[in-house]
Amino acid sequence: MTNSRVHGLPRWSLAVPPLAFVVLVLSWGRDLGAILLILVCAGLGAAVIAAVHHAEIVAHRVGEPFGTLILALAVTIIEVALIVTLMASGGDKAASLARDTVFAAVMITCNGILGIALVVGSLKHHVQEFRVHASSGALAVMTALVTLSLVLPTFTTSASGPRFSGPQLAFAGVVSLVMYGVFVFVQTVRHRDYFLPVEPASTNADEEEEHHAAAPSGKVALFSLGLLFVCLVAVVGLAKTVSPKLESAVESAGAPLAVVGVVIALLVLLPETVAAVRAALRNRLQNSMNLALGSALASIGLTIPAIGIASIWLDGPLVLGLGAKEIVLFALTVAVSTITLATGKATLLQGAVHLMVFSAFLFLAVSP
Repeated sequence: MTNSRVHGLPRWSLAVPPLAFVVLVLSWGRDLGAILLILVCAGLGAAVIAAVHHAEIVAHRVGEPFGTLILALAVTIIEVALIVTLMASGGDKAASLARDTVFAAVMITCNGILGIALVVGSLKHHVQEFRVHASSGALAVMTALVTLSLVLPTFTTSASGPRFSGPQLAFAGVVSLVMYGVFVFVQTVRHRDYFLPVEPASTNADEEEEHHAAAPSGKVALFSLGLLFVCLVAVVGLAKTVSPKLESAVESAGAPLAVVGVVIALLVLLPETVAAVRAALRNRLQNSMNLALGSALASIGLTIPAIGIASIWLDGPLVLGLGAKEIVLFALTVAVSTITLATGKATLLQGAVHLMVFSAFLFLAVSP
């Protein structure tokens, strides 16, 4: 133990989670003034950095792909709880909240996070390798989940509008949960080796030392897991806290209200984004893909069953069907991702294409 570390953890990583949670408690339900808004933004950024740090400690202890799975699941579970809470209090205005949030998560993870990781990784390492079996399998599950849960409601006729009937929603929830459960089983048990990072042919001294550093003790890993949960609660809660200010700014700019959901999704997914970029910089692109595609799968696979159950007592309609513009963007994402994942190698070009698709999604969200 040194002056800068306590029980093997940096002091800042121990201080940030409780401080961010205190900021959340102080700001929850209040109208944010200038000073409180600055504190909330600072707490949000610090909580994201701390969350990534503790997620990497846990990942080092449990190994891959469990580390990336833990981070994706933790963020998604809290995000689902936030969606259900907002739907319960939002009335008819929240009818499309689950659809908008899940679709935004898919576009952010499959184009934004993946694109940034590909670009920064290829700028440093030129060409990066990943495992085709793992990434293409995750893409197949994601495509089926989005199509069955968000595209089909646009074309079904049992209920008016882009909605599922009760039995259809129950079926979609069960199918989503089963497919995600099978994916997790394959990822962690049956074909775990598919999801392990491809070890680079050569690494520098710092990377070699990091790859072979001693794993933290079980006590330290459990402590980091608890702090990770606190950080993620703070990230989602602070994102929700700034949403009224975001909504006011969006309305003042004359942009669609759905932009608020996109911005909140961007904030909530910051931990995965930072973790994926750090993995790509270390030439471990498979970890980045596990995070990006795994987060998309968790968002759909857990949200649809959750809102299906919550719809039993929630009032108001539940709109799940995507519009024509969103379906086109999703089809483009699937086509581009299929080509990207076909060879097992990624360059700057693939990353740039994904980022352009992501920029089109953001632009059309603001200017539909």
